[in-house]
Amino acid sequence: MLIIEVFIALILTAAFVHFTLTKRKNDYKTSLLSDHIVKSEDLKRTLAMGLYYRFKKETSEMPTTYSSIYNKQDPLMFESFVADVIENAKGGSTWVSPASGDSGVDFEHTMKDGLYLGQIKCYKEDLSFAPIAILHSNMVKKGAVGGYVITTSAFTKAAREYAEGLNIELIDGIKLVELWFDGVDDVEREIKNFSPEYV
Repeated sequence: MLIIEVFIALILTAAFVHFTLTKRKNDYKTSLLSDHIVKSEDLKRTLAMGLYYRFKKETSEMPTTYSSIYNKQDPLMFESFVADVIENAKGGSTWVSPASGDSGVDFEHTMKDGLYLGQIKCYKEDLSFAPIAILHSNMVKKGAVGGYVITTSAFTKAAREYAEGLNIELIDGIKLVELWFDGVDDVEREIKNFSPEYV
C-alpha cells in the first residue's frame, strides 16, 4: 500500500511540475504576444503620424526644416500615394482627379462591382462629417456604388455616425498604414510568384 501511495505522490508531483512549467511557458508566450500587439499598434500610430508630416501643407509664415533623411513630399502627392495604396490593397484601378475643381472627389476607384469615389484629408485633427457629406453627394451624382473617406488622423463620433448606412468606408491613419502594408505584401507575393529566384 505504501508503494502505491508513493507512486501516486510521484505522479501528482510530476503533474504539478508539468502544470507549473506549462503555465509559465504559456504566460511568457502571452506576454510576448501582448507586447508585440502593443508595439505593433504603436508602430502603426507612429507611421500614421509620419504620413501626416510627410504630406502636410507647409505655411510660409512658419517654414519647417526637416532632416535630409526624411521623405517630405508635396501635399498633392498624398492623393496619388493613397490611390496607389487602395489599388494595391483592394485591386481594380484608380484615377486621381486634377488638383483643382475636383468637387470633393480626390480619386476614382473602379472595381468589378462598380465605381468607388475617394476623399482624402491629410489632417492632424479628427475629421468631421463634412467630407463624408460631400463625398456622398458626389456618389449619388455619379452613381457610385461606394466610397472612401481617408485621413491621416481619425474621425469624430459625429462623422462615424453620419457615415452609417452610406456605403462609405472610413479609413483612419492606422487603417491606412495597414492597407499600405497589405498592398506591399501582395506585391511582394506577386513578385515571388512571377520570379521564383527572389524567394
